[in-house]
Parts: sequence; structure tokens; C-alpha cells
Amino acid sequence: MAKKSRKAGITSAGPDEVGPRQPCPCGSGRRYKACHGGADSAPPYVVRSFEGLPQECDWIALREFVPAALAPVTLRRDAYDGAAEGRSVSVATLLPGLVPAMARENSEVWLALQVTHQSGDASRDLAEALRLGLAAEPGTSVVMPTLPGPGLRLQEVVDAASSLDVTVLEGFDFWFEDVDEVDGSVAGTLEQLNASIDPTRRLRSVDAAYWTSVGTKEHVRWVMPHEEDAMLTALARLHAAGADSLGDGTRLVGSFRAHGLLVPVWDLPVGTGADAVEAPAVAFAERVGEAIGTKRALSQEERSARNGLANRQLTIR
Repeated sequence: MAKKSRKAGITSAGPDEVGPRQPCPCGSGRRYKACHGGADSAPPYVVRSFEGLPQECDWIALREFVPAALAPVTLRRDAYDGAAEGRSVSVATLLPGLVPAMARENSEVWLALQVTHQSGDASRDLAEALRLGLAAEPGTSVVMPTLPGPGLRLQEVVDAASSLDVTVLEGFDFWFEDVDEVDGSVAGTLEQLNASIDPTRRLRSVDAAYWTSVGTKEHVRWVMPHEEDAMLTALARLHAAGADSLGDGTRLVGSFRAHGLLVPVWDLPVGTGADAVEAPAVAFAERVGEAIGTKRALSQEERSARNGLANRQLTIR
């Protein structure tokens, strides 16, 4: 008799290795078999939670590591039984008070992507927060005291033919752009929050690549659209060939896994800046495409490079 799959309870477009004794990918801290991998578990954990959304990779970047950004979202006309028709909706990284969504005085709705509800399906959580935001009174914030049950996901309400026009911001001043005067204590808190933000820019030449400076270092974090295992193999081929850099002095230092995709990270010499990696990023994307299409078996050197890259991976979702 065939062994029962250890992946029961996980929904993903590609293979995902989660053993029963490993930590559950939902972040609960429990073993997978005692959480979303159990026979009596709640709804399955969705690994590729943003798959199918326009610019999936940018959704992941805004969800996981971009400090402050805003992006208008186009909803389907029939979304939420027509409740969204004529309404303006934008996604933000964070909102005041860490609320999941808010209805602004001008009837616009803002949805926060970095609020985690840990239900196992980030898309479902966000779609429910958006529904509550559309139903809220102008000038109020959404409260989600319990995890949402079965219902719509973002993929069912966002217009699949639209695009996500991301504006990376220097701070959270946009929270109060329509307020004439900000209270002193609020202004102080806002100043502290803004001071904690590392300068960040989205590269113009490629999708979902973000440059940031942390003072003593500069980095590029790039959410790649390719299937995770294939992307890791492509990186190994390029690393073994000495073709994995983004220019002189840059170095691929590892990657992390987020929502079923791989996010390579490069170190850059201080003072490099975002503009200097625009052209190298285009060239790297072309090399990745060629490596993804290569079917030959890995050489010993490439296998060693792949093992090293895999050992330096960090899973954050």
C-alpha cells in the first residue's frame, strides 16, 4: 500500500516539502502535524497565497519586506455583490494602529497587507478585511476579532486584467494627508516610525526587485516568479558559472522563501544606489530565463552550489 502523503492539508501550485514534525508554515510555532497538517485541522494552509493575482511578486514584497508603500487596486465590478462598484481601494504596507483596513472620509478604502491573522490563507484574510472596510462607516477602522471562515479570496475580487502600480514612500505621512493638523503625540509617534524606515526603492527595469540601504550595507531583494525548486536550480547554475552578481562588488548572499516563491538577496557596496543595478538586473533576469530553460543535469559543482544555497535559505511564510 502506498504511504499516505505528508502534504495533506497544504494547497500549492507546486511541490512543497513539509514534514509532520517540522514547524507549520502558518507561523503558529506548532509542529505541522499538530496544526494545519493534522487530520482534524482547520482549512488547509495555502502556500502560494497570492498566486493568480496581477503582479503576484509585488504583493509578496509589500506583504513581507517593503516598509512603506501604497498601490491602487482595481476590483471587479461584481466584487462583494457590487458593494465595491465605484469605490476607490488601495493596498498599503501598514496602517495606523496596525488595523487591517480603514474606510477614509472620502469613501476610499485602504487595506493593510502586513497584518497577519494566521488563518492559513492570507488571501482569504485580506479579502475579508477588505469586505469589512467597504462596509464600514467613513472615517472608521476595521476590527477583525476572529479569524474568517470560508469565503471570498483576493483572487475572486481583484480584476485579473489590472496592474499593481506600487509607490514606495519615505514614511507614513500619507496616513494623515487629508488632516489639517496632526496632534502632537501622534506627530511624535509618526516621526519615530519614519525614522525607523530604511530607504527603499523599487527598481524600474524589472518587476518586484527592491533596493534598500541599512546604513552599513545595501541590499537588493527580488521576488522571483518562477517555481521555487526551478529557481533554486537556476541560481545554482548561475552561481557555479560566476554569473549571479548584479554588477561589480555585488554578491548573492542567499535567499528566503515567501508565499511559495524564492526571494534572492544581494549585498551591494555602500554607495552603490538603486540606479547602478537597473541594467545589471535586466541582464540577470535574462540569464535566469536561460538557466530555467536548461534541461541538462546539474554538474557536481552546480549540485554543490545548490546545496549551499538551500542551506542558506530562510522561510518566512
